[in-house]
Parts: sequence; structure tokens; C-alpha cells
Amino acid sequence: MRRQLVTTLMVGIFLLTACNSGASNRTPTPDLNLIKTQVVETYAAAITQTAAAQPTLFPTLTASATIAPIATLASTLPAISQPTVAATKSCYNMTFVSDVTIPDNTPVSPGQTFTKTWKVVNNGSCAWDAGFKFAFVSGDAMNGATYTLPSSVAVNATLDISIGMTAPTNKTGAVQSNWQMSTAAGQFFGNQVYVIVVVGGGTLTPTATGAVASATPSATPTATPTPTATP
Repeated sequence: MRRQLVTTLMVGIFLLTACNSGASNRTPTPDLNLIKTQVVETYAAAITQTAAAQPTLFPTLTASATIAPIATLASTLPAISQPTVAATKSCYNMTFVSDVTIPDNTPVSPGQTFTKTWKVVNNGSCAWDAGFKFAFVSGDAMNGATYTLPSSVAVNATLDISIGMTAPTNKTGAVQSNWQMSTAAGQFFGNQVYVIVVVGGGTLTPTATGAVASATPSATPTATPTPTATP
């Protein structure tokens, strides 16, 4: 199509030129440069129209829809819960039965030695093994030492545990010492038992049953007047 258009334009230029040469004797010679300019403009306009008439080879690309960000993997995966392990209760237990010696608030003198004895029972479901320890846990140890079981203690059996102690010399008033049974590995279990003494409250006097009682100060004798005979 472009070739036909060029050929047509060239023919037009030729005819114009021929007409101008034949009529040169009658009219002024036209401006050839002006004619060429007009022909070129006509050609350019025809090229533009031709290009506009051609089908579009490449369609205009339109912006695609915005892709939403992919959710993080952590939010899409189901939460995995860790298996819960039920806590198992120790088969060992110890319960206080009674104070054999040194009942609560027994008066003692500073530096006084005494032996505290508790009666306890193994009310767990396992026997206590030899090597289990009865140890100080809090308060004032009053120089008491850990007691180690020399032999096993069966379930439901009672046991008297005795600890030698010394009343402190640097304090007065109520002093408490707390003790508890443990396995050989140091796992405490059962009741905590304690002894409370009142330092500075008197001296200890053993009784026939082995318990210790405080001494009672004797009464100060007073003079009794002797009546005189009446003459």
C-alpha cells in the first residue's frame, strides 16, 4: 500500500512539473519547493492514517491485580501442643504422731543440752529404705545433726526419731527448729516436725517416763511466830 501511495505522489509531482513547463510562456513558474513540501506533508499524513488503520499487534498491557501477600507459614500451620505428663505423687509419706519428749514451749537454760524425740508413722505406700535421712530444714538447728535410718521402715510402721540439741547462748525466748524426712537422694516428703523451746525459762529435769519437764522453783520458807504462854 505504501508503494502505491509513493507511486501516486510521484506521478502527481511529474504532472505538475509537466504542466508548469508547458505553461511557462503564459503564467509565472510555481515554486517547486513549495509543491514538494506539500507533497511530503500529504505523504506523511497518508502514512499516519495508514498506520492508524493497521490492527494493533501488541495489546496494551494493563496492570494486574495486586497479589495479596502469602500468609506466613507459622500462621497457617496448626499449633502442635506438647504432650502433658501427669505429675506422679511420691509413694513416700510421713505423718507426725506425737511429741515423746520436749513438748512445745519447754523452758531451757542457755547452753542446756537436751534430746528431742518425735513419734512418726510411715503412712505412704512404700517402705522407707535404709539410708533415708531425717534432716534440719529451717529455723535454728541448735547443733542438731542429721539422722540416717539404719534400717528400712515398713508401711504403717511407727518410729521414734531422737535428735540431740543444745539451747543457744546468744538469744533468749522461743526458739524453733524444723525437721523433715527425705530420701537418700535428698527428696523431702511428708510432714515437717518441729521443736520449740523457751531459752532462759528454767532447767530441764528428766521424768520417770523419759520426758523432760521444767524444774519448779521451791518456795522460800517463811518464819512462823511461836505463840507465847499467857501468865
